[in-house]
Amino acid sequence: MRRKIPSTQSLACFEAAARHESYTRAADELGLTQSAVSRQILALESFLGLPLFRRTRHGVALTPAGANYWRQVARGLQGLERDTLDTMAGHGRGGAVALAAVPTFATRWLMPRLPLLAERHPDIVVHIETQTRPFLFADTGFDAALYTGTAEQVAHWPGTRAMRLFDEEIVPVCSPRLSPGCCTPAELARMPLLQQSTRPYGWRHWFESFGVVAPEALQGPRYELFSMLAVAARHGMGVALIPRLLIEAELAQGELVVACPHPRVGERAYYLVQPAAAEAPPAVEAFCAWLRDLCAAGAAT
Repeated sequence: MRRKIPSTQSLACFEAAARHESYTRAADELGLTQSAVSRQILALESFLGLPLFRRTRHGVALTPAGANYWRQVARGLQGLERDTLDTMAGHGRGGAVALAAVPTFATRWLMPRLPLLAERHPDIVVHIETQTRPFLFADTGFDAALYTGTAEQVAHWPGTRAMRLFDEEIVPVCSPRLSPGCCTPAELARMPLLQQSTRPYGWRHWFESFGVVAPEALQGPRYELFSMLAVAARHGMGVALIPRLLIEAELAQGELVVACPHPRVGERAYYLVQPAAAEAPPAVEAFCAWLRDLCAAGAAT
């Protein structure tokens, strides 16, 4: 039975025109004439039996049906391009994993350990893009996600199943020039504090867990990423609360020291999240098994 699929040329023209809301700009991007793009879209509308664009004073705009179709086509073309590039690069032998991950965890923890994956599965390639919030897998090309959050947040991520990898141990760190370490929580409350903007009450909760009154627990410069906090702390700008696993290198090299020997295991943990309904390809299954074994062997610390 012949598949009901339009030509990839017409889909590429439609996707570009929809993204730019302009036949002319789509033609420039694709190296075609404006009339050629127009003909391809007319052919696609004829194939579908409905209009995708409407004329405006400034060019064209998507119809409601066109906007919905564009989202589907853009995702499909992106996945087709990714699969094609993988095959061209020779990665098709072992398969590829499209992974979403929180940025600092990906760069500081996962990527230094990917050579271990290559030793076990040399033909598998892992593509990583950053995502900091839950998303719908059906709207993306991701196979899995590495996510940091609470058990409640993970439980309410629709259409997914999750594997808990390890808990998040938070430690206060600073430059050895600022303090040699071994401070008490009360002494720490009088030092300059660096804040993480997505966890604005981190210091307050840390001091409260030790029964310490810290009037300035919410004060200090705010940074979005833990990697930014690590750099600021390394340069003596203050004390930062950072998950230990994200600063392994700085602690080992003496660039950062644990300012107070009282780590705190918070409510957050690290999870591997996958679509609940979809059957994972062999490459994804192999990656997940490797990650599970890695964490079980204690490589999380």
